[in-house]
Amino acid sequence: MSFERNIRVACVGAGYFSQFHYGSWARMARVDLVGSCNREITKAQATGLPAYNDLEVMIAEQKPDLLDIILPPVAHAATIRQALAQGIKWMICQKPFCQDLAEAKAIIAEAEAVGATIVVHENFRFQPWYRAIKDLLDGQRIGTLQQATFRLRPGDGQGPEAYLQRQPYFQDMPKFLVHETAVHWVDTFRYLLGNPTAVYADLRRMNPVIAGEDAGYILFDHPNQVRALFDGNRHLDHAADNLRRTMGEAIFEGTEGVIALYGDGSVTLRRFGSTDEAQIKAADTWDGFGGDCVHALQTHVISGLFGETQLENQALDYIKVIEIEEAIYTSARIEKKIALGDT
Repeated sequence: MSFERNIRVACVGAGYFSQFHYGSWARMARVDLVGSCNREITKAQATGLPAYNDLEVMIAEQKPDLLDIILPPVAHAATIRQALAQGIKWMICQKPFCQDLAEAKAIIAEAEAVGATIVVHENFRFQPWYRAIKDLLDGQRIGTLQQATFRLRPGDGQGPEAYLQRQPYFQDMPKFLVHETAVHWVDTFRYLLGNPTAVYADLRRMNPVIAGEDAGYILFDHPNQVRALFDGNRHLDHAADNLRRTMGEAIFEGTEGVIALYGDGSVTLRRFGSTDEAQIKAADTWDGFGGDCVHALQTHVISGLFGETQLENQALDYIKVIEIEEAIYTSARIEKKIALGDT
């Protein structure tokens, strides 16, 4: 299906992160933003849109073409089922998608049965620095890639007040670092390096006031003998004026050079044997979230609905991320490397 008019978009969810969704939709010429639904209707009213605390009523009155689901995983399945029952054929759903693999597969099957499409709002692969790094890797600018490392250092996890101001439900998530955060890099590593063939994880909880893990190492085997390391610790920081811009630093090391990502969003290339770093991408100047990656993702989806772009991160493809996530937790529990074909 391809649209020949503006796409009517309604949103369910008006918590902290939704500001980036609403702000992005409002900037799109081919979108009519028609409603906001939230359990606490005052938050929906604060968006300035027609406000609801009943999703069924919003869908019936506003008749959106696309529903943007900006809710935690515990609410995904019920929300999607309600939307499907009312005939919604296009949805974007925030990550992490659903509560577990079984629930995600069930939801996808139900959507496919009625011809509906769900795109998972996994926006990190749309951050401009990763798009630049992808171009460098595809162009073999560092020769044969051998290993990649990302060091997560958002510096927001210390003390009894950790996460309460921005996203308080983080404290109660029994699976945290991987399920909520590292999934961004599971998907980003897939985008840059291909699907991993095995994982090994060593996870730990540093802050006793939270329910889940907040630090750890995850080692990925990728095709062509590439190894990737996710080194995450939400207690520690990195050199950046905005710790949430990149949330850390990365290096991609090849036989002919090294690509580096810094906390200001800049990307450099150092040739093998040299001490000079050439700037490939300048420091980021967007004062919102993640290099305006929410807008990049949502623009991509609208382009897809107009038949101009092949959609990335449809829910069926995103199942792979959930399978990898479950393998990571299994590896940490049994203290062994997990071949992904064995999960």
